[in-house]
Amino acid sequence: MSVIGFGAWGIGASQWLGATDDESMRALHKAVDLGVNFIDTALAYGDGHSEQLVGRLLRERSERIYVATKIPPRNRIWPARGSLREVYPRNYINACVEESLRNLRVDCIDLIQLHVWNPEWTGQDEWYTTLKGLQEQSKVAYLGVSISEHEPDGAVPLVESGKVDTVQAIYNIFDQSPEDRLFPACRANDVGVLARVPFDEGSLTGSIRPDTTFPPGDWRNEYFRGERKREVYERVQRLTGLLGSEVKTLPELALRFCLHHPAVSSVIPGMRKVEHVVANAAVGDLPPLSPKLIEELRKHRWVRNFYA
Repeated sequence: MSVIGFGAWGIGASQWLGATDDESMRALHKAVDLGVNFIDTALAYGDGHSEQLVGRLLRERSERIYVATKIPPRNRIWPARGSLREVYPRNYINACVEESLRNLRVDCIDLIQLHVWNPEWTGQDEWYTTLKGLQEQSKVAYLGVSISEHEPDGAVPLVESGKVDTVQAIYNIFDQSPEDRLFPACRANDVGVLARVPFDEGSLTGSIRPDTTFPPGDWRNEYFRGERKREVYERVQRLTGLLGSEVKTLPELALRFCLHHPAVSSVIPGMRKVEHVVANAAVGDLPPLSPKLIEELRKHRWVRNFYA
């Protein structure tokens, strides 16, 4: 599996506005041309539209492409809220997997993930026995969970339980918290890690300025509300001082930081445009960052209250 994966939220064209199917398909094909063979999508991305585009790609290419998708919470609340029976009942899980199989037009999904996780569910097995049943029917190959935003420690008991093959976690230069407990647990229990949000929703590309505006309805209006655009801009300006002969651009720095950790199996930046695909895919062929630069990046860890 390629160490750079294709994050397919943006091509769903609903929460991220401005994507077109033609542009999305060009980006997907270019990624495969450049050796990217792992795509992470979800049933909730455009109400299945992202999955349908990925399914179209699979029909148009002969290469082996690994696809991960996710089962949304039945109550459509992120982060997880409610009892397991309310969020992931057996019949609902089965119905979502069948819908994803139809969207992707495949007989088996390489990796199926719960799109939210609540640590209170760890000792409850209905979700697990349901997914194991689908695995025994060869409808899914591997099982995973996309863990709660910015709360990685809550998934440590799940990792130690042996019930999942992978976890997906937010990990980037600003949010280094998975290194504390989650990553060591994953390495000890042979659980793969998919690092998501490597660019902190765009801030670590250098594209967010104090006067940046987003279209009405774009979810980034909430993520960068209040003074966050100014705070992000000031912190990113300090990061630009680390660019030079070893690393040329901020996106490259962000991706190579994620890949430096041995627990990370693949990093999945969101990609909608060919130029982004070309730049991101090239990072997979670069050497590890120097220990000196990693130590400098440790100083840029930023503990934020995302729920204030």
